[in-house]
Amino acid sequence: MKTNIKKLRNIICLIIAPLLFNSINIKAESSDENPGKTAKKIKIALLLDTSNSMDGLIEQAKSQLWTLVNELAQAKCDNLKPEVKIALYEYGNDRLSAAEGYIRMVTPLTNDLDKLSEDLFKLTTNGGSEFCGQVIQTAVKQLDWSVDGGDLQIVFIAGNEPFNQGNVSYINACNQAKSKNIIVNTIFCGDFNEGVNTFWKRGADITGGSYMSIDQNTKTVFIDSPYDDKIAELNQKLNETYVEYGREGQIKKQKQSVQDKNAESYGKANTVKRAVSKSTHIYKNESWDLVDAAESGSVKPAAVPKSELPEEMKNMNDAEMEKYLKQKKAERAKIQQEILTLNQKREAYVAQKQKEKAQEKTLDNAMLKAIKSQASKKQFVF
Repeated sequence: MKTNIKKLRNIICLIIAPLLFNSINIKAESSDENPGKTAKKIKIALLLDTSNSMDGLIEQAKSQLWTLVNELAQAKCDNLKPEVKIALYEYGNDRLSAAEGYIRMVTPLTNDLDKLSEDLFKLTTNGGSEFCGQVIQTAVKQLDWSVDGGDLQIVFIAGNEPFNQGNVSYINACNQAKSKNIIVNTIFCGDFNEGVNTFWKRGADITGGSYMSIDQNTKTVFIDSPYDDKIAELNQKLNETYVEYGREGQIKKQKQSVQDKNAESYGKANTVKRAVSKSTHIYKNESWDLVDAAESGSVKPAAVPKSELPEEMKNMNDAEMEKYLKQKKAERAKIQQEILTLNQKREAYVAQKQKEKAQEKTLDNAMLKAIKSQASKKQFVF
């Protein structure tokens, strides 16, 4: 009888123990993933003056893009990583339509960072007539802003002419932004007090934004490190994990390499910054890379016409395709982790070199200071 009771007790333990263990695991996983919570978004619109005197501003924007992206990649809210989208406008360029106020949406809000980089590098200066109120109003109306007040939505407008020029009142434009939970930050390219006297600070104040002044002609200074060569080498290997598909897949993959070269035009340290960006969750290419597309569920690899697959996949069956993409995904994750690990050492090295150096009045420093301050009010942490 005692033997039977003991056996029964053992059987019950065998049944209940796994259930208890699974229950504990489920709770832990749910806690980590924040059940029922959706990641907040960060949406940023860059409104850049491309009139004749703004060559320096455009150069700073080109050379500092990946610094900005890498900082945004550190953001979290409720322990979730936000989706990040960036838009680009140019204004004040005489090549643009006078009827449109010399304003052009260059890139809508997007997470296609290669496209954003490509468009940024195509900007040229000319002219012009700079209508700040009108370009703010245009961006507020045209872009896909969130209704949810919890998202971080920011406009950065940079230029050097009086803020009140043009037929559209900057006061009305900034109030329209405020009504959509959009913060307008103003960056005057020139003397701080001159920007104050020409209403740039007043424009920022309306939405609770920041007013800053920069020297647009300051060259971005990058510090080289002993880790740069290895990270650049890993970046090349990273590119090999991308599997193009679709009619424009091959073109997009080539453009990825072009943007690597554009970053490299500012030196190896900037190449490293782009490689780090490509190793973060922000850098996604579902529209042309089958690894990202399969992971997001936006495309089923088996449904892609054979003619739109890369040569090495055209004769694969479904199981072989799945195995191949998993292998590429694993390779990518390994390379990305190596890059991020090396970058931690690189950042420590650069920080030591910069210890004695005063922070420069440049576009990236102005933007990041504002972003972090405003993000903290919406419970984002970096």
